[in-house]
Amino acid sequence: MASYSLEERATPNSLEYRVFFKNDKGHYISPFHDIPIYPVAGKNVFNMVVEVPRWTNAKMEIATKDPLNPIKQDVKKGQLRYVANVFPHKGYIWNYGAIPQTWENPGHKDENTGYYGDNDPIDVCEIGSKVCSRGEVIKVKVLGTLALIDEGETDWKVMAINIEDPEAASYNNIDDVRKIKPGYLEATVDWFRRYKVPDGKPENQFAFNGEFKDKDFAINIIKSTHEHWTALISKKTDGGEINCANTTVSDSAFCISQESAKATVEAVPPCGTPNTIPPEVDKWFYYQKN
Repeated sequence: MASYSLEERATPNSLEYRVFFKNDKGHYISPFHDIPIYPVAGKNVFNMVVEVPRWTNAKMEIATKDPLNPIKQDVKKGQLRYVANVFPHKGYIWNYGAIPQTWENPGHKDENTGYYGDNDPIDVCEIGSKVCSRGEVIKVKVLGTLALIDEGETDWKVMAINIEDPEAASYNNIDDVRKIKPGYLEATVDWFRRYKVPDGKPENQFAFNGEFKDKDFAINIIKSTHEHWTALISKKTDGGEINCANTTVSDSAFCISQESAKATVEAVPPCGTPNTIPPEVDKWFYYQKN
């Protein structure tokens, strides 16, 4: 089974900080394009790249517009972005990340929601007991999905569980989450509804009145986003500012050499001593809907 390693560059908790990925051969890769969607072909188990460990606040994400798509921290108004602790939620309430080789095409209107895609890989909320590490690549079983409408864009949130979780065998569909972890799905809707309110934005909305769709529906959505990624990486679709540089997709016009990949990584300064996280990140935001 494929394994991956990480190389941190620049100073953690800074605008320049990046986390680059290597495969089991020690070659630089893109977590967006080079990590396969399926760890094993023919099975409905998916790779997930963990961007944000549970209970942390830094909004880390695959940098879709950067060469090799390292993980970096999102920036708002020139400052590093952290999600607020909206009571009773501390940071992200799941391990949060993305399924590689998927793309929510901003030029495609989703027939289920009536809104265009958000231009990112499809998001995953992993509900297992382990708190994962930033950049960890895990194998997940899909359970269902929530259709967030984020500032007028379709932003699917796939619910999944790490197949190595001790209780993974007990979870086979979205109703199992409701039975085994009562309140978790409701907390998930609440989190996504309110997490931007501390930034002065209105509550987010959902398709299907905030109801979760089941496993089969979710898998079909994932497969559709994989098809959009396939069109992107083969230049059948214009990705705009999306950076498609990769090192292993041999039939892609965007495939680059290891020498070029290494130069991209070494253009970022070496990893330094982490900056201090601002103390206000630990504050709580209390908000009650009128």
